[in-house]
Amino acid sequence: MRKRTLSTATALAVLVSSAALVVGTAGSAAADSSKVLPLKSAGDIVVDGVHRKVFVSDPVTGRVVATDYSGNVLTTVPELYGVTGLALSADSGRLYAAVPSVDSIVEFDTTTVTENARYATGEGTDPQFLALAGGKIWFGYGSESDGSIGSLDVSGAEPVVALDQDAETEYSGAPRLAVSPVNPNTVAAAGSYYHRFALATYDVTTGTATRTSRNTTALSGQTNDLAYTPDGTRLITANPGNVHHVWQASDLTETGTYASTEHGTSVAIAPDGTVAAGSDAPYGKDVFVYRPGQTTAVRNYDFPVTGTTSAGDGLVNGGLAWEPGGSRLFAVTDNWDSNVRLHVLDEPTKSAPTVAVKAPATGALGKALTVSGTVSGSLSLPTGTPLTVTRYDSESPKGKSLGTKKLAAKGAFSFTDTPAVAGNVTYKVAYAGGTTHSAASGSALVKVAYNKTAVKIDRNNTTVNYGTNVTYTATLGATYKNRTVEIWADPWGPEPKRLLKRGKVNAKGQLATTLRMTRDTTVSALFTGDARYGRAEAKSGVRTRAGVTTSLSRHYKWTKIGKTQYQTFRQSADPLITTWINAYPGRHTRLDLEIYYQGRWYADGSQFFELDSTGKAYVQMDGDGAAGYRFRVRSVYVDGYNGDIANTTSYGAWKYFNFTK
Repeated sequence: MRKRTLSTATALAVLVSSAALVVGTAGSAAADSSKVLPLKSAGDIVVDGVHRKVFVSDPVTGRVVATDYSGNVLTTVPELYGVTGLALSADSGRLYAAVPSVDSIVEFDTTTVTENARYATGEGTDPQFLALAGGKIWFGYGSESDGSIGSLDVSGAEPVVALDQDAETEYSGAPRLAVSPVNPNTVAAAGSYYHRFALATYDVTTGTATRTSRNTTALSGQTNDLAYTPDGTRLITANPGNVHHVWQASDLTETGTYASTEHGTSVAIAPDGTVAAGSDAPYGKDVFVYRPGQTTAVRNYDFPVTGTTSAGDGLVNGGLAWEPGGSRLFAVTDNWDSNVRLHVLDEPTKSAPTVAVKAPATGALGKALTVSGTVSGSLSLPTGTPLTVTRYDSESPKGKSLGTKKLAAKGAFSFTDTPAVAGNVTYKVAYAGGTTHSAASGSALVKVAYNKTAVKIDRNNTTVNYGTNVTYTATLGATYKNRTVEIWADPWGPEPKRLLKRGKVNAKGQLATTLRMTRDTTVSALFTGDARYGRAEAKSGVRTRAGVTTSLSRHYKWTKIGKTQYQTFRQSADPLITTWINAYPGRHTRLDLEIYYQGRWYADGSQFFELDSTGKAYVQMDGDGAAGYRFRVRSVYVDGYNGDIANTTSYGAWKYFNFTK
């Protein structure tokens, strides 16, 4: 894993936006994709246009994987420890891999991805980078302090290896190699280690590398990748620094640069001359694509963070390759967790516009609002370019077309619209894309205020007896389309809130339902809202007196005294008082006892008794010495004093009794 240094210039990005505006932008083309590969490092990448395969080497685990153009792994070849450089034959029938651990170049069949042959390059050579030129396989080999160029000729009965073909150029590390597209007998080489810079070109027509130009002083440090332009007149190299360097191939004088970032790792040039300049930029752009003759990138890519640190994934050395005969660009990245990904960049030669849409943060029904914005990018779109506008809201969740708007001068656009419904309303502005630009879209959200409506529920602040059937009527005011009301009951205590009725109101806007009252209850009417009117709720608090009954038993007769009927007991028979109050956990009853004396009733005491789970209590009264006296008793529930507050205070009826001997 290469090490990265965070630049203070790129360590922090600050996004400032207006609180009053919502701005939408478009990102990379939707077709771009990436797949994790079963690798821990990446040494090289080549693309087989005939079989539509991508080959990636892994020096750490000693593997070569073959994927399809979507990054799906087709085959893995193991036990190639240190494998780095890859090269494809002109007919795409053979793949060559440099394997330094066995000092060999291994040949594979590209159809089956199986090994055909293994060619030794010499003990201790450590071959690392490959190129096919002049009918031979050329390889860069050697150590960090002493690199050189060798060739392998497999055209005869026996393979022939020729080493140290430029003893005068002191390469630091095994040289990276590139072949001219217009002259298959011309090879360029560059040192791959940081001790010193060396760049040279060779004519291999005779089978031996004859140096034609060299530059060892222009830069310091290694070259991480190099490639010829399609006409063979220039070389482009990836080196540490913020630019990719352009060299005149004839004498290796520097003729220009392509802007990139931080640590140049890769360069790939398409047959039409499009240049992809790649960098390992943890906190910046990673790939810059330049059209032929242009010095401003038409497109750039910033690979996302997929590891456990804040640094974005970085492009590996030599990690870019174009699809032969196509427009796709393949890129290999890794991260701090040694996870390797293959990225498929589908439209790298097209400008990627950004559509910024601005709209008011809030709006009102029936009032027009203005939506505006800009379309910008590396290439400007011409005035009059059509943009499609779509509005999304609760009535059109899949979108309603607002037609086509034309781009004005300087990439600006503007239109007005009157929201048809309330809530979240999104305006999407889209550009369909073309031959020079990718498709792009942006959106803005407007929160449109709901109209208010009234909902009412009757019976508020009334008190009823236990077991009373009460009819509640909800009344709904003006709405848009929804005329449904829900009536809910929420009894005091552990009983859950429950729906009593849901239905459409009548012509008077009313909906009624009946509830048998057993507890103090909050009854509410709810309108859930519609596309224009907001949610509304009304509550009615109704108090319910506790249910209270009292009875006496064990009497032997009834006696009428005045207008009142008395239950008559012998004083030897203790009366049994049975009382009931509607059940509730922890509830008690209060028994009030009074005695009649000299024409008046006098309190003879009150006492609380615990009720059982059914709400009953049984109390026995001692009748000794009570002969000749009249009594009365009642059960009472007092809100807040009988152990709970679930009902309203209720006094039971008096029960009258007397005693005889």
